[in-house]
Parts: sequence; C-alpha cells; structure tokens
Amino acid sequence: MIQLPALLAILAMAFVTYLTRVTGYLLLARCKLSPRTLALMDIIPGCVLIAVIAPIFATGDPANLIGLVVTLLTATRFSLLPTMLCGIIATGLSRTLLG
Repeated sequence: MIQLPALLAILAMAFVTYLTRVTGYLLLARCKLSPRTLALMDIIPGCVLIAVIAPIFATGDPANLIGLVVTLLTATRFSLLPTMLCGIIATGLSRTLLG
C-alpha cells in the first residue's frame, strides 16, 4: 500500500504538471506563432527528456549504456513509441542479466 506522503507528493506533482500545461495553452491560445517558434515548441519536450535522463548514463552503468545504445539504434529506424519500448526492454533485460 502506498504511504500517504508519497501519494500526496504524486498528486501535487500531477497537479503542477497539469497546471503548467494548461497555463501554457491559455497563454498561447490566442497568439499567432511563427513557423520557427512552432518548430522550437515541437522539439522542447525531447530536450527536457534528455536533460532529465542524461545524468543516468553518466554513471557508466553497463546496463544503462546498453539500453542507451539500443535506443539510439532503434531511433534511427522507428518512430517514438517502438523506440521507447525497445529502450525500456533492453535496459530491463540488461539490468536483470547483469545484476
């Protein structure tokens, strides 16, 4: 069973995430954005994801590095969902097999 402080932290993070998305939508809904700005907005989520997960790969853990290589190779051939699934599966299997 999940502890109350953990549940409250999860709910607070979900609320803040929702709030930032809604606020961004409301602020930009009436604005006419240039094609360059739209292109930038499309790549920002990927940049944020890289900034969050990059420190994990800096540890040098072989299982994480195997998952990174598989993910990078998959990304050259497939779309986002299959790439994510392959990376998750490769990392999970590597962690299981390598300990």
